[in-house]
Amino acid sequence: MQFWIFRNAKFPFLNWRRKAYWVSGVVLSLGILAMVVNVFAIGNWQSYGVDFTGGTRIVVELPEGVVEGDLREALGGVEAPPITRFGGEREFTIRAPLEEGVESEETAERIQAQILASPAIPDFEMLQIEFVGPTIGEELQQQALLAILLSFLATLIYLAMRFEFRFGVASVIATVHDIVLTLGFLALFRIEISLPTVAAVLTIIGYSLNDTIVVFDRIRENLNKKGGRREDPLKLINRSINEVLPRTVLTSGTTLAVLFSLLILGGAVIRDFTIVLILGVVIGTYSSIFVASPALLEIQERWGTKEEAEKRKRKKARPKKEEAIPV
Repeated sequence: MQFWIFRNAKFPFLNWRRKAYWVSGVVLSLGILAMVVNVFAIGNWQSYGVDFTGGTRIVVELPEGVVEGDLREALGGVEAPPITRFGGEREFTIRAPLEEGVESEETAERIQAQILASPAIPDFEMLQIEFVGPTIGEELQQQALLAILLSFLATLIYLAMRFEFRFGVASVIATVHDIVLTLGFLALFRIEISLPTVAAVLTIIGYSLNDTIVVFDRIRENLNKKGGRREDPLKLINRSINEVLPRTVLTSGTTLAVLFSLLILGGAVIRDFTIVLILGVVIGTYSSIFVASPALLEIQERWGTKEEAEKRKRKKARPKKEEAIPV
């Protein structure tokens, strides 16, 4: 059963595409600006975790009455490595970067000794220790980038075979938009880039493509109907978006409901992963309507088939009927 608001929906989405371009442009500019600021502030365009930069990651649980400030003072005060809350109120993650000539095991032992030497921390528990070398971190960065580029190529090939080449180009434009927008948010809020975060970005690609393909499939169906090729592309694409709007909203709504539940109840372990997915679902739904479909329209109008171009020329060249002069 469809919501009453979507019954016979006739929202002029493509008529709003210029405003959507401005929205996307402003948000993309903010994200790119945040990346540039990060280069000067933290030395990299994103806040990479030890998965990519290499180093030692230690999770500790402090006793009751001990606060984060005590832990920071024990590790050197302002010179202490980055410390963030991990799960519960007394669990913290210490991320120590690689040091030249110092083994990761030595770094972990030094941090443990510093905490034990602090009179403000009578006891603590080491919950987790991870070591990542610089070579592994660099390889992970290259593999993550390669995975994203291969997904673009596979998308273009699939949609070119399944639909038409112009559909594939429009979907790749929308997917690039989604990824850059998501990376902009990550840079703006300095969310740590880890392996789960990369997995979330790849999931976003799949979700965004799925939503776009649903819209494109309806456009293709309407194009292949009798008289579909002669219909104004703007009206046809608008009608197609409205026809699948109930499915788009319901799918996104139920997915977001699950993700918000994970964000609230899942804890800090999957918090960043969930935040990226929430951003991806919102951005993917937006882009399938306001980026992929307008991109398809622009491609259609500029580089459509010869037959379609000739029809548009004849339509523009057709003289207007003279109005009858009343007697």
